[in-house]
Amino acid sequence: MNKFIGQDQFKFKVDANWAKLPEGWTFKEVGGVGVDSKDRVYVFNRGEHPVIVFDKEGNFLQSWGEGLYPRAHGVTMGPDDTIYLTDDGNHSVRKCNLNGDILMTLGSPGKPSHFMSGNPFNRCTHVALDPNNGDIYVSDGYGNAKVHKYSPDGKILFSWGESGTGPGEFNLVHNIATDKDGYVYVADRENHRVQVFDKNGKFETQWKNLHRPCGIFIDANNPQTCYIAELGATMAVNIHYPNIGPRVVITDLKGNILEKLGNDSETEVAEISDTLKIKIGTNPTEFTAPHTITVDSNGDIYVGEVSWTASGQHLQPPREIKSFQKLIKS
Repeated sequence: MNKFIGQDQFKFKVDANWAKLPEGWTFKEVGGVGVDSKDRVYVFNRGEHPVIVFDKEGNFLQSWGEGLYPRAHGVTMGPDDTIYLTDDGNHSVRKCNLNGDILMTLGSPGKPSHFMSGNPFNRCTHVALDPNNGDIYVSDGYGNAKVHKYSPDGKILFSWGESGTGPGEFNLVHNIATDKDGYVYVADRENHRVQVFDKNGKFETQWKNLHRPCGIFIDANNPQTCYIAELGATMAVNIHYPNIGPRVVITDLKGNILEKLGNDSETEVAEISDTLKIKIGTNPTEFTAPHTITVDSNGDIYVGEVSWTASGQHLQPPREIKSFQKLIKS
């Protein structure tokens, strides 16, 4: 089988077995992934070892966070070798050093705000950092429809957004990123778009040529390129539709699509019941449920998938499905 996807400057070799886990360990599924300044990879997963660290060759280095993170969701790397972990299961963001020591906590772990109250947090999803002054943006997505802005020392400055489909409104604000000029890009997942705001929360534009954008990453080493993980179809009526994911989409910062990665039309579909059908991307060039994405200094892509939630738990018997792979730039 051809294990290459994409073409020209965006051609990649797929390495689904890059991560060398200790014997008996699994990810279960991967909520977030980040890469530090030495290209070490931090996989924030929903298995027994929440943060698993690998070197750039995929060799296991260490794990940490056991017992602290009930539902891994988002990873953001700080410029000072710190890591921000967003856990929607305990409604908090923790800033840590790279050994897992907690330096700052946003939110009250285990104590959500009221559903759709607008107050932080109710199942927050991700963090982005202003590259110019270190301000922190948190997408508060499953139980709120807000983006909250904090100072670098954790003081809340203001929030914006409400539930809806218009400009500046959200239908599951799922991931967030910033560019070199401080503009804020929000994956508004169930509105099938990315919205772009200035640093004051003013709506600038939107990209509407996407299907359930889930993860979003803007590459600091290639600052005009954006990587988006799309979940793809989930309904019985459109599960067989081609060209709507699950996949990875590469765009410029105007939202123009440069490449689509993933043979979504060939992905196996399992019929669980009369109303539930799910895709299972078991082959190297296929995806099941891309949820998080990041890029290292070489331009290699790391994709984490919530394949247990989307598919594996529904199978008979339930089983874990591939949830993490590396796409090596060719």
